[in-house]
Amino acid sequence: MSELVERARALADDVLFPAAAEVDAKGEVPRAHFDRLAADGFYGLAAPAEAGGAGAEFPELIAVLETLAGGCLSTMFTWIQHHGLVVGLLSSSNEALRDRYLASLIRGDLRAGVAYAGVIPTPPRMRATRVDGGYMFEGEAPFVSGWGGIDVLQLSGRDGDAVVSAVIRPVAGPNLAVRRLELVAAQGTATVGLTVDGLYVPRENVFAEVAYADFVAGNTFASRLNGCAPLGIAERAARLIEDAGKPETAASLRAEQTKIRAALDVGLADPGALPQARARAAELAFRSAGALVAAVGSGAVLAGQHAQRLVREATFLLVAGSRPVIKSALLEKFEIHPSENGLAERR
Repeated sequence: MSELVERARALADDVLFPAAAEVDAKGEVPRAHFDRLAADGFYGLAAPAEAGGAGAEFPELIAVLETLAGGCLSTMFTWIQHHGLVVGLLSSSNEALRDRYLASLIRGDLRAGVAYAGVIPTPPRMRATRVDGGYMFEGEAPFVSGWGGIDVLQLSGRDGDAVVSAVIRPVAGPNLAVRRLELVAAQGTATVGLTVDGLYVPRENVFAEVAYADFVAGNTFASRLNGCAPLGIAERAARLIEDAGKPETAASLRAEQTKIRAALDVGLADPGALPQARARAAELAFRSAGALVAAVGSGAVLAGQHAQRLVREATFLLVAGSRPVIKSALLEKFEIHPSENGLAERR
């Protein structure tokens, strides 16, 4: 285990997990959690060492994300959004914008969110229209996490066959309406829906203009990373199942984690295989949390218990960061078929 992963494990076990029930009950992540992530260098996780980041290798990155998700999903899910803008600025040709923001983002002095899911469907839910001096954005960003705790926001919109990404200040106003969402779990992510109506963004705030096909292809790595959260929940459930005196069940679930982790890695080279692996990860988290409820017994359904919280968080992860093809794969996994003896069985 690397020093970086050891720091993540200490943070998850000593700080995040002990407070997870309270975060869930209050629906708010303590500012101290994000300050600790910054102090430990995790806001620079996606940046190379020469840029002042952690310089994490791929296995370290995966281990850190899974570990933090198993500590507190609300904290991890809010924090992970930050890295989208870090990666975007690292590859941007807008040197002035990079110089303005990147170092502070890597240190965690500035904290970022993202609003780019609206460009992926066709027709897009967020559009960017070229005007004199910049772009006019209009549409909806249905899920934006970290509202009230982020300093800058990556806003992306479709301009024909291109995707335009810019940095804006996340402040509600006449052109930016905010609606707080009530979630079944991870309410501490402070997730909102944004309605953008004629928001002008000057060209100097634009950090990327890429072809839609290239943008979608570039999301393969992000999709792989999104598979970390359900595996983190599955591992936390396995640890608690073991604590409940069911080590064989925990071992069986961990063996599935290993296989799914390998399948997710294969998906990096074979994007067509990634949706099935993502679906397997989400289903395993859901099943692992259910197994924890069975292992703990009736006390699991009491408010404040980790088992019922993990079930709700696993439910949240059935759709978070998902796409229609992953939904279809999940439905296939949940589908019930008649067996030869006439009894229903799940394939």
